[in-house]
Amino acid sequence: MEAVASQDLWIWNAYFGVAGSNNNINVFDQSSIFDDLLNGKALDAPFTVNGNEYKYGYYLIDGIYPQYSTFMKAFRHPVEERDKIFKRRKEGARKDVECAFGVLKAKWHIVEHAARPLDL
Repeated sequence: MEAVASQDLWIWNAYFGVAGSNNNINVFDQSSIFDDLLNGKALDAPFTVNGNEYKYGYYLIDGIYPQYSTFMKAFRHPVEERDKIFKRRKEGARKDVECAFGVLKAKWHIVEHAARPLDL
């Protein structure tokens, strides 16, 4: 499952693939949100960091994804203090995403357990 969620647990986008058939890269290849981003159709989500303005939002990902400017990977072994701070904050944001998944699992049991066909 892929989801885009904000800190207030608002789910902006979700993608459910066929159970067991999707690893991270397969989900990425099938994701309409990333297709829109690559084709220049993504919604603007402007923000400013250190005086630099950015047009699109960013996505927290792990190490297997390709290098795109909107993808934020953590440092594996940060040395400098600013990199350590960044890694801690990114880990905190990932916990927000995990919390959103927890809400989805609690609300819809099917998210956690595969559906079984009905016996007719």
